Amino acid sequence: MSEPTALRARAGTLRGVVPGWLGRSLRAARAPFPRAAAVRGALAVSVPLMAGLLTGHPVAGVVVGLGGLWAVGQDSAAPYKARALRIAALGGSAAAGLLAGATALRYGDAVVIAALLAVAGLVSGWVSVGGPLASVAGMHLLLGATVGTGIPVPGPWWAGPLELLAGALFALTLTCLPWLWRRHSPEREAVIAVFDAAERALSRAGTPGATEARARMTLALNTAQDLLAVHSSRKHAERPTSIGGLITAFRAAVQLVEAVTALMVEGRPLPPAVVRVPSLLAARVVPPVRAGRPAPEPAGHALAQDREPEPPFTADTPGLRALAEVYRAPGRSLTLLPDPPAYAGPRLADRLRFALLLGGCTLAAAVVAYLLHGPRGYWLPMTVAFLYKPDLGPVFGRALNRCLGTVAGVGMVAVVAWLVTDAWALTLVAAAFGAVMAAGVRYHYALSTFGLTVIVFVFIDFLGDDRQLLPSRVLETVIAAALVLTAHFLTRPDSWRVRAELRVAAADRAWRRYDRRAPAASPDERHQLRRTAYRRLAEARQALDTAGAEPHRDPDRFPVLERRVARAEQGCDAITAYVVAGGRR
Repeated sequence: MSEPTALRARAGTLRGVVPGWLGRSLRAARAPFPRAAAVRGALAVSVPLMAGLLTGHPVAGVVVGLGGLWAVGQDSAAPYKARALRIAALGGSAAAGLLAGATALRYGDAVVIAALLAVAGLVSGWVSVGGPLASVAGMHLLLGATVGTGIPVPGPWWAGPLELLAGALFALTLTCLPWLWRRHSPEREAVIAVFDAAERALSRAGTPGATEARARMTLALNTAQDLLAVHSSRKHAERPTSIGGLITAFRAAVQLVEAVTALMVEGRPLPPAVVRVPSLLAARVVPPVRAGRPAPEPAGHALAQDREPEPPFTADTPGLRALAEVYRAPGRSLTLLPDPPAYAGPRLADRLRFALLLGGCTLAAAVVAYLLHGPRGYWLPMTVAFLYKPDLGPVFGRALNRCLGTVAGVGMVAVVAWLVTDAWALTLVAAAFGAVMAAGVRYHYALSTFGLTVIVFVFIDFLGDDRQLLPSRVLETVIAAALVLTAHFLTRPDSWRVRAELRVAAADRAWRRYDRRAPAASPDERHQLRRTAYRRLAEARQALDTAGAEPHRDPDRFPVLERRVARAEQGCDAITAYVVAGGRR
């Protein structure tokens, strides 16, 4: 047996031994390395520590660095306005939590501290279910409270909160600085990603990878529409600005995706001349030039030549004719509206349930931490705050990867402590693992936890805490994971299955509505029906993937739901191909 064959056989055996839900929990995301985010992570953590050493206030440097560290955890490729809102919400709520926790530590006893953490958990849980921005604010309110009750901050009462807020604002400045010369870079990259995904889909037409490629193209289109919907009013679209050009390019991308879907339904491999069309089209319509692409033609170039550009292939099928039409005249006017919400907001009972669960877990963690360490046992409740976030993914997966990342981080801390003793060298260690954490945010929760653990121990060294904390941090992380998993699976063991079924039902309704109305609809209406149907299908896929990463009592239920989604995707593709080919009912 050859070595590659043996490796594949061993991988197949491993997949047979490891349960599917466990494999999904350990799976890393596929994404390009975020170089800019890694640089921001390194600077946001290390610069405050260096400033603290230079000024003789290392504790203040740690608090500022902590604000930067938490902001790194919320850095993303979203538009600059969305990044600013998230980090501002983080900074304000964390500062408020730190103020409350520090006040309890200064003037209260152990009972007051435990009560404060329980109340902070209740408030955090109540707020967190209100949406992505509220989730960030709620989590960091609790994190600030746990740090405030565990780390005495010298100086007046207002010093710690302001230092923490300053760290978050420093990270915000780093992440938004490119706005000065790349104002719409996230939107531009999202539009380009649609053309790239369309090209990959064409290259996989007629192969076993076609379905996955089509799904990735849909996700790229969803992302681009989300980023551009806020700019899609007529006044933006008609102005000769970069965002107006991006809206026109996105309209061309919508047409392109429809044509590509029709070609995928035809199910035959395509020649290179067809596969190259998305790149050629992007070079014409996406402003400005992206490195590695040909320069776009000036506006009205084709009209100036008194002819439309001819496609580099023979259009002899309905899908190819649709692709040729897009190539000749891209950018048909479409009204781009945000997709309507498919699900109602959180119910009062849901808010109350999660608030009580998080508050109870935080109180239990505070009590156990006091029994283990006495006052200032912040690690255990802080870990609960990070872990119990069902909106960020499977709770079991977060708990498992948190434990794995902490164990690896503690091992690395032991190596660093043996090799590095100089404070300035420790700032470089913090910079390196700030970059690791920033990359981990995009790739895998265990990797981000690994980086965060090392950085926190660097902070502890700056604070002069010489307690032997390495073994206890692993134990506390395991205890926090056990508390969260017990609360979650005892109260709502099937929560993800129920959520997945609701998402699949919504997707089923959306594609049937598309089936009924699309053939006779106007271009705007057809676009809206199609986008809603494919978005609901993507949400159903994501919910199934998340549910499949949790231990469950009914493993046979998920293949049934997956088959329903697959049939709905095939139905949507067939409707799109029918309409693109000019069919009418």
